[in-house]
Amino acid sequence: MRSIRTISLVTAAIVTGLMAGLFAGFAYAVMPGLKRSGDAAFIEVMQNINAAILNPLFMTLFMGGLAVGLAAVVTNWRTGDPAVRYWTLAAFACYVVMFAITAGANVPLNDQLAAAGDPATIADPAAVREKFEGPWVAWNIARALVNTAALGCFAAALLRAGRATR
Repeated sequence: MRSIRTISLVTAAIVTGLMAGLFAGFAYAVMPGLKRSGDAAFIEVMQNINAAILNPLFMTLFMGGLAVGLAAVVTNWRTGDPAVRYWTLAAFACYVVMFAITAGANVPLNDQLAAAGDPATIADPAAVREKFEGPWVAWNIARALVNTAALGCFAAALLRAGRATR
């Protein structure tokens, strides 16, 4: 049973780390790079990214993070060290918050940007960009931070679990 607990924690940490890295990469590289672009180019690139990211690998990691996080909570619920349970539960809660931010803020903003249509035919691309960019960046930073917190909590759970097995 100990190996299942460890495998679930390691898997949850890896998936959470990959998602945190994606959102952080947008925060410190992609969005600052796009900030230097003209309005129509910004809209076109974000529309393309939003379409391209909806792929099987992203969806497996994004949705799978919920599954492996829950599996880590369940398999580590009755450990000898209650701190493992609490760190794992905190990590899963943070991942759920990231998921809610994505579903409740970033995805609707992405949908609004897609609905704006072809950037070459948008009457006022500056207005479309202004409505999208600031809120999307702010929510992305929030989800990057909370997902990084989830990773830190899974790491703490792994450390505690490792101590408990010595």
